[in-house]
Amino acid sequence: MATKIYIVYYSTWGHVATLAEEIKKGADAVTGVEATVWRVAETLPEEVLGKMGAAPAREDHAVISPRNLTDADGVLLGFPTRFGMMAAQMKAFLDATGGLWQSQALAGKPAGVFLSTGTQGGGQETTALTAVTQLTHHGMLFVPLGYTFGAGMFGVDEVRGGSPYGAGTFAGADGSRTPSEAELAIARHQGTYFAGIAKKLKAGATALAAEASASA
Repeated sequence: MATKIYIVYYSTWGHVATLAEEIKKGADAVTGVEATVWRVAETLPEEVLGKMGAAPAREDHAVISPRNLTDADGVLLGFPTRFGMMAAQMKAFLDATGGLWQSQALAGKPAGVFLSTGTQGGGQETTALTAVTQLTHHGMLFVPLGYTFGAGMFGVDEVRGGSPYGAGTFAGADGSRTPSEAELAIARHQGTYFAGIAKKLKAGATALAAEASASA
């Protein structure tokens, strides 16, 4: 069976949605992996979104419900920052996973994050760091990007989002900046790297289950 990777995001101006698509490309490059992009439900009224200049919702990405998470072998969560933490829309989605938390239905599943901030000091690391608490309470296995992208993580010749926690981009204070090729490359790498780890974990779990069944 294919290793299922769910890429779940919230995006205001489209930056995180763009990263999600690049991450999917990277994950799909791993043999035996099936990656799906989902979006979480919007919580703001259309009037407010219009005043913010928000991008239209990506109708090609289905809205996820908490119970869908149990079908995934690995989950990557993407969101813009709000004062150094994840946007309320993603937090609202995670707040609705109480039933999964109570049963620990997500325990042992690998998870990672990717994000967008307005400025260089806007929370590229703190937004990811504060998101880890959500994964911890679910017993999920946080898989950071580290410096696995090699030289692509060390360049200082251009403004670039992303960190050892996960892929990232800068939107600019008004959302006018789009993800750079360097940022998109890191996102694709995260998809490939994460999918490979999720695949190995699933294979290991399957082997252990088969061994336990044989010895029963």
